[in-house]
Amino acid sequence: MAVKESNIRPFYTALILAFVCSFLVAAASVGLRPLQIKNSRLDQQKNILRAAGLYKKGMAVDKLFASAVEPRIIEIATGRFVPNRDINPTTFNQRAAAIDPKLSRALPRSIDQAGLQRLEKYSLIYLIKKNGRLSRIVFPIRGKGLWSTMYGYLALGADLNTVIGITFYENGETPGLGAEIENPVWQAGWRGKKIYKAGRVDFKVVKGGVRVKGDAALHEVDGITGATLTSKGVNNLLHFWFGKYGFKPFIDRLRQKDE
Repeated sequence: MAVKESNIRPFYTALILAFVCSFLVAAASVGLRPLQIKNSRLDQQKNILRAAGLYKKGMAVDKLFASAVEPRIIEIATGRFVPNRDINPTTFNQRAAAIDPKLSRALPRSIDQAGLQRLEKYSLIYLIKKNGRLSRIVFPIRGKGLWSTMYGYLALGADLNTVIGITFYENGETPGLGAEIENPVWQAGWRGKKIYKAGRVDFKVVKGGVRVKGDAALHEVDGITGATLTSKGVNNLLHFWFGKYGFKPFIDRLRQKDE
C-alpha cells in the first residue's frame, strides 16, 4: 500500500501545481486586461495623430488626442454624420461591426477591390480643426495584402484631396518586404500626394518607383521593392476606401457643403 501511495503522490502534487499555475495565469490575465486595453487605445490614438502629422516623440498622446481630435461616426453609404446619441464614437467597435451581419453587408467580388468580404454600415472618422475650421480628416483604411489584412489610417487636408500622412499599424506581411508598409521612410513619400482628379480616384502605387514628373507625379507613390502583391493590396484598398463604396459619398457631401 505504501508503494502505491508513493507512486500516486507525485501525480497529485503535479496536478495541484498545474491548477495553481493555471489560476495565477488567469488572474494575471484578468488583472492586466485594463492595462492592455489602455495601451491599445493609446497606440490607436498615436497612429491617428501620426497620420495627421501631429505626433511628436515624448508627447502626451491622450491629452493631445482629447484636445485636437473629434471622433465621429458616419454612415458609409450616404456619407451622413450619425448623431453621437445614436452611436457613441468612443465605444463603437468598427472591427466587430465589420463581421456582424446586422451591422455590415456582404460585398460582391466584383466591387470588393480591397478583399474585405464584408463592409460595415458605419465608420469612424476623425476631424481635426484649427481656429474652428476643418484642418484635416483621418480615415481608417484596411485591405488584403499578400498574407494578411493590413490596417492603417490616412489623413486628407482641408481640400479633401491632399494626403497629409499615412500609417499602417497592423499587418502580417513578409518582414523586410511587405511589412515595410510600416516604415516611416516609405510612409513619408505619401505626403503631399493627391487622391482625386476630376472627381475620381486617380492614384497608383507604382512598381519600380515614380518615374513621371509634374502633376502626374502627385498621383503616384513608390511601391515597395520586392513586395509587388503587398503594394498592389495598398493600391487596391486606397481605391476602394476613397471610391464610391467607401468614403467618397462623405467627401462629396463635405465638398458640397463648402461650396
